[in-house]
This record gives sequence, structure tokens and C-alpha cells, in this order.
Amino acid sequence: MGTPGVRTPVKRLTVLYDAQCPLCVHLRHWLLRQPQLVPLDLVPAGSEEARRRFPGLDHRATLEEITVIGDAGQIYRSTAAWIVCLWALAEHRPKAHWLATPAGLPFARVTVLAAAKWRAATGTGAPDPGCRDGGCEVPAGTPRTPG
Repeated sequence: MGTPGVRTPVKRLTVLYDAQCPLCVHLRHWLLRQPQLVPLDLVPAGSEEARRRFPGLDHRATLEEITVIGDAGQIYRSTAAWIVCLWALAEHRPKAHWLATPAGLPFARVTVLAAAKWRAATGTGAPDPGCRDGGCEVPAGTPRTPG
């Protein structure tokens, strides 16, 4: 994971999301449509693909809260995971920087809590049919970031 206090550049992020959650699947599709400064791999949490890529991870926990993993082993969960997803996007990086400040962090936390409450209130939906066996189809017309 690196030496404490030493910054490791992030070149790619893997987003583990709940493919059984309509909100999570909607946000997955939204992320894929955004121009990316850092490539995002979106993998269903708890899938065989997730287990293959990250054998030491608590995969049960990844089904309960969004988890993002950097290419050098950085792990972001919950609010930090949402902020790093926005940071990876060309049009949303300035907002991510603000959300990571003491002034912005409360807004990020409230947003994540609201999404969690909505998700709990609506329950889980049917799995995304394009997300079988750890791979998801990219919606038609989705620009992909080379990487």
C-alpha cells in the first residue's frame, strides 16, 4: 500500500457497486457516461470478478457500502469512495476537491446518508441483466476512456 506519508499517484480505480440496487446501477451507468481523467472499472460487488481481483477484501462489506480500490491498493469506502469517483471525472474533479474540505465534507456525508436511506427504504431490485458473472455491458453510446 505504500509508505505512510508518501503519495502514490492513482492511475486507475475499480468501483465495486451493488448490481442488485437500482440506484447503484443507475449511478454506474452515469459514471460510465462521464469523461474520465482516471479510468474507472465498474465491477459488481461480491461477484466472482471482484473476488478474483481482490481476494483479501471483505466482499460482504462491499455489498453494504460502495468501495473503490486504487491501482496501488488504496481502499476508499462510503463518503471517501464517492468523492474519489467524482475526482476521477473531468467535469467533477473541482467539486470533489471541495467536497474533501472541512466545508464540503458535511455535504458529501449527507448525500451518502440520503442515498443509503433511500436504498434501505426501497429495498433491492432485480439485478442488472448486463451484470452477470462480474461483467456489465456498457450502455449504447457510452464513451470509454482509453486505458
